[in-house]
Amino acid sequence: METTLIILKPDAFAGQKIGATITRFEQAGFQIVGCKMISLDEAKLKEHYSHIADKPFFPELAGFMGSRPVIVMALRGQGIIDRVRLLVGPTNSAEAPAGTIRGDFGADKMHNIVHASDSAESAEAELKRFFVDGEIF
Repeated sequence: METTLIILKPDAFAGQKIGATITRFEQAGFQIVGCKMISLDEAKLKEHYSHIADKPFFPELAGFMGSRPVIVMALRGQGIIDRVRLLVGPTNSAEAPAGTIRGDFGADKMHNIVHASDSAESAEAELKRFFVDGEIF
């Protein structure tokens, strides 16, 4: 069994897509083993996006991600990282097929409803970044 991180982004709140998005994860058979609403400050955003923090678009991304609370979730299931990536679709919502979360609810590359860990290594680091001991069951 694997565990992965999901972040329901500010546009999921703005578009009232929180329930529909969580429902899709549950209907796919994923177990929610951690869930909380948080605000992302600049330090947490720089840590999470350290691989792109020096890019010219980072301030816009940080402004967007810090504009509203987000929901962070830990999901568990067999082969979940790859299965979640298929369910959410490509990062750019404009290129995501219908039937995927991003294809159905997202608008573009930044406003794409959800972040999902892209590898086992990323999932491990990201889960530790957003959850402390005892918050994942």
